Amino acid sequence: MTLAETGAPAWSWNLLTDFQEMWSYPFMVNAFRAGSVVAVVSALVGWFVVLRRQTFAAHTVSAVAFPGAAGALLLGASAVYGYFTLCVAAALVIAALRGGGDHQESALTGTVQAFLLASGFLFTALYRGLLEGPQTILFGTFLGITSSQVTVLTVVGAVVLAVLALIGRPLLFASVDPQVAAGRGVPVRALSVVFLVLLGAATAEASQITGTLLVFALMVIPAATAHALTARPVLSLALAVLLAFAATWLGLTAAYYSPYPLGFFVTTIAFAGYLLALGWRSLREPAGRTWPGRSGDDRTGAAAAAGEVVV
Repeated sequence: MTLAETGAPAWSWNLLTDFQEMWSYPFMVNAFRAGSVVAVVSALVGWFVVLRRQTFAAHTVSAVAFPGAAGALLLGASAVYGYFTLCVAAALVIAALRGGGDHQESALTGTVQAFLLASGFLFTALYRGLLEGPQTILFGTFLGITSSQVTVLTVVGAVVLAVLALIGRPLLFASVDPQVAAGRGVPVRALSVVFLVLLGAATAEASQITGTLLVFALMVIPAATAHALTARPVLSLALAVLLAFAATWLGLTAAYYSPYPLGFFVTTIAFAGYLLALGWRSLREPAGRTWPGRSGDDRTGAAAAAGEVVV
């Protein structure tokens, strides 16, 4: 439930007054703080997800966040523990499965995903006290975000960003051209496992804002939009963060003044930005533009190997 359903908030077209009123509520301050952390982490991790073509893995990890949260509530624990435990565990399972063929890996991952989703609905049926049934977990909310939850998100986000900063350059090289990277001594397999763990942590964070079904709103769409606008890594990363910030803050504001779920607004805003980016790119480059490392041009991979990534 949102404040709009109680008739409390009203849009006055006086932006200063409206924002002062909105920020007078501690839960809204917590929501914007948590949303900001999640936006940064999701955008940066999501940028590599799109580059590495691991969107199916991201979708699987986000799907298992639902039974994780529901199971934790059923056991009397905080949903936060369920989010992080099952998301990271799912990421490790995916990392272990990546040694097989693509078809076998996808089939097994999809089967496990379906079973876990069904388990999530069973957990919510068994736990009668869950707020508004599974909707809150599936589609997100900002009313229940506490200061302690913001602290947890901030600490986990800082750890994810620190690790990503340490492995960022070799991860970029391994993502663009894994064969050449392996030949240069880059631990491609180890980087893949570490990145999947970071993906699990980032997904667990984003699930608490957008809901488990709409994690792509922050994990993939801003990153895909940034990739569509430029192939320069640093600029593309900055754009992804900016777009995720915009979608989160505008989504929170819209959800505050309406009875509709937060995840809907975040997803719609991010998707609108993606469509605009595709339109802009089609006007400038009718033939489209692909990442250099994916089109047979090893220039970006070689630059990464030499420590001279183009910005």
